[in-house]
Amino acid sequence: MTRKVTIESAFEPQPATLFEAAATLIRANISEGKLEPGVVLQESALAEMLSMSRATVKRALAILANEGLIRRFSGRGYLVTGADETPRRVDLRTLDLYFDSIDETVGKPNWQRIQDAVEKELSRCLVFGRYRVVEALLAQEFDVSRTVVRDVLSRLQERGLVEKSANSRWVVEPLTAQRIKNKFELCMILEVAALQSSKVDAEPLGELANEIRSLSQDEPVNPQTWFDLDHRFFQLAILSTPNRDLAHYVNGNRSGLRALRSVLFSLGLPADRQSLMELCMVIDLLRAGTTTAAASMLSTHLGNALHRTVVQLKIVSVINPPEDLAPYLVPA
Repeated sequence: MTRKVTIESAFEPQPATLFEAAATLIRANISEGKLEPGVVLQESALAEMLSMSRATVKRALAILANEGLIRRFSGRGYLVTGADETPRRVDLRTLDLYFDSIDETVGKPNWQRIQDAVEKELSRCLVFGRYRVVEALLAQEFDVSRTVVRDVLSRLQERGLVEKSANSRWVVEPLTAQRIKNKFELCMILEVAALQSSKVDAEPLGELANEIRSLSQDEPVNPQTWFDLDHRFFQLAILSTPNRDLAHYVNGNRSGLRALRSVLFSLGLPADRQSLMELCMVIDLLRAGTTTAAASMLSTHLGNALHRTVVQLKIVSVINPPEDLAPYLVPA
């Protein structure tokens, strides 16, 4: 029997939700002594200061209470714990509190604030099976309405990361070898067509090829470097097509493959140096003015990339799903 192994997520922490951001702010002010032991914290006053709902502040205070930084007392609200816990009711607006620790995403529209985090979490599922996205739990996770959740999921549906089932449930379908083959076949049609109609700028393409060729041969390519180089080629050579509709579909088809690549990198699989060298060959042909030959080379490159990706997918098939997936993702 094939041995299963468990891996830990290599993804960066998600952006703070509103209640986490509020908890971070209050925690920092307690740590700095700006909120001293005994100071009473009331939901209504904090909600007004932070321009947040009382429900959001209530969740933030519950987090801090679990950490032991504050506690409920016989009066209304919480008080800061410490050496002297004599309740002191002060106007919080008169204190020299600071707000620098609020995550910068908090001020953005709700869908924009959470979309990147949801996209990363959905991407983690792509090679591990079929998962259902529970709207109510997702809304609770980020302290947003289900209307916002549906907006985010609809945007991610356009990128091919989530689908709606026949019974109108949101599901993340696994990127099987057949689905990957389908996506690459679309790449060969759409991206080759885009390349043939592109208005490329030879100078930045030449600089890109030089950067690729200057990569150290003695060390593996850093995954972020690989992504940056591959994406620059995609923008300069493919998305420079004047056909905006074609560019839209090209970009949408690529989203699932980019997400898959992120997962493969996070599992420790190496970045593909040969893939970058093939892009250099496409660039050389474009700069020489032989667009037809460049399109043919691009098609060959995508065929090779398909083969390498399927091989990598087989490698990770023996890996167990991460144990720390978000609670709103449920195996279907």
